[in-house]
Amino acid sequence: MNPHHRADLLLVATTLIAAAGWIFSKEALAGFSPLLFIALRFSGAGLVLAFFCLKPLKNLNKMQWATALKVGALFGFAMVFWILGLQHAQHLGVGAFLTSLGVVMVPLLNFALGGEKPSRFAFLSLPFVISGLAVLSLDSEFYFGWGELCFLLSATFLAFMFIFNSRAAAGISALPLTSIQLLVTGLITGGVSLVFEEWNFQHTPAIWGWFFASLFLATSLRFLMQTYAQGLAPPSHTAIIMTLEPVWTALLASFWFSEVMSFSQLLGCTLIFLAVLVNRLPALRLWLKSKRPHL
Repeated sequence: MNPHHRADLLLVATTLIAAAGWIFSKEALAGFSPLLFIALRFSGAGLVLAFFCLKPLKNLNKMQWATALKVGALFGFAMVFWILGLQHAQHLGVGAFLTSLGVVMVPLLNFALGGEKPSRFAFLSLPFVISGLAVLSLDSEFYFGWGELCFLLSATFLAFMFIFNSRAAAGISALPLTSIQLLVTGLITGGVSLVFEEWNFQHTPAIWGWFFASLFLATSLRFLMQTYAQGLAPPSHTAIIMTLEPVWTALLASFWFSEVMSFSQLLGCTLIFLAVLVNRLPALRLWLKSKRPHL
């Protein structure tokens, strides 16, 4: 299979696991403080992955360690601003939209940082992505305050993290890179949690069950798959596919919480699906051509 096609399939699977992670996290946060949950989730997932790559970790040179630590720091600060946004935002739909814009920034930021020029199909897909995310997340209320600024800062850090993670994955194996990235994220969020939150570990077995599902599936497995896939294709190729995450999240949440999706949510999901199809139109054409019967 073409590496780009393999990246597509892995990233679609990643977005599905990430969507399930929203459900796991929401259930776990019924007992955990937000920053403590993220700190334990990411540091625990990093330790799990590090256990399976102790030798590769020892073999990394100073430059590779510096690169991996930089990616982890970007992700850690992104998560801190995301949590601050959750605490202070006036309207979570606006926050979800602003955070999702991080992926939209990737092709343009990557080009500005000396990466490859996005294809015309990537540019054509952007209006569909932005309008789809807007329809999916926003309603008549739009307020921009401190919380919304935090979401926008989180999106910016996530965009840079995505770009540098893709570049790092081209020269560092996915397993050690992901383990370092998750451990650094856990340490940063844990430090902030220690200052602002009270730590409590008296939770029901159900809460711990959701926590471990978040740790092993939505963090260890999800970010390992994402990092590996990002090493197979440039950021401008992979970024748009990641916008499927809010689509799967909306669909899964409507099923899990027995909610009926509104027309605007369905329209937003449809627009994002169209954006992915437009972005991958050349590959789609080749696939359809290969399926035609030869006369």
